[in-house]
Amino acid sequence: MHHVTASTQITVLIVDDVPQNLSVLHDTLDEAGYRVLVATNGESALARAGQSLPDIILLDAVMPGMDGFEVCRRLLADPRTREVPVIFMTGLTESEDVVRGFEAGGTDYLGKPVRPPEVLARIAAHLERARHLQAARQAIDQLGRATMALDPATGAVLWQTPAARELLDLHLPGAVDEDGQLTVLQDWLAFLRETRAAPQPLGLQVAQGMLQFTPRGQASGGEWLLSLRLEDGARNIADLAQHFALTPREAEVLQWVALGKTNRDIGDILQMSPRTADKHLQHVLHKLGVETRTAAAALALEHLRGSGNV
Repeated sequence: MHHVTASTQITVLIVDDVPQNLSVLHDTLDEAGYRVLVATNGESALARAGQSLPDIILLDAVMPGMDGFEVCRRLLADPRTREVPVIFMTGLTESEDVVRGFEAGGTDYLGKPVRPPEVLARIAAHLERARHLQAARQAIDQLGRATMALDPATGAVLWQTPAARELLDLHLPGAVDEDGQLTVLQDWLAFLRETRAAPQPLGLQVAQGMLQFTPRGQASGGEWLLSLRLEDGARNIADLAQHFALTPREAEVLQWVALGKTNRDIGDILQMSPRTADKHLQHVLHKLGVETRTAAAALALEHLRGSGNV
């Protein structure tokens, strides 16, 4: 049987409107060494969660009044509880409820009637994952890196480090909407979902320079990781020009190619025709000794990273 010691006591909030269900779960968890809180309706569940900040929540899907799905959505909307794992409890045959639970932000589900060994195993597994995730975030925070994690299916921001939040608040205020969507990235994220090519960084012009979003792979839970960096465009252009023996205009074009822009985009940004942008790009390809814009972008990014600019 899973058991936790008093020194590492973990709080579990159980939300169910049926006293018999509460009793069975309470006894199972109490015997395993967990601190157990209970709530019998949605309103009291939200109040308990906000006040006690449990480590994990077992949530009945179907309750009178505010159902479990709405409770879960509100937990996610509250900064205090948005990262608490929520395990829905629902009838095994109610597949529609299972889907709704995941859509509302649930981490997992248990079929009713719940089986004590399964409850303990699921709780232990999700707490372990939450600990690993928290440790990773703390490590990133301590390094001062601007990093965020996105839901790969919806693009919603799951978490972000203080440095990332500061960059967004300063240079793209209001970029994350009420649903947690980073709206300015939606087209780019859709492209990343649909393509199998290696993801390239995205640069957004802001008043102080270029805010670059760079894909950093996926976390253990499948979240997309992005790093953010405010770049000094003028310094990058000078660096690229010197290293690759480019003219300033060619270096500008290469910088935008490295940021994933098309010739039409580059033409709009640099106030030239797409044909002229392509002409500069052909000179760049020749000087770099490559045949494709993807290869040129890779060389540029490799150099900028090596020089500490990316």
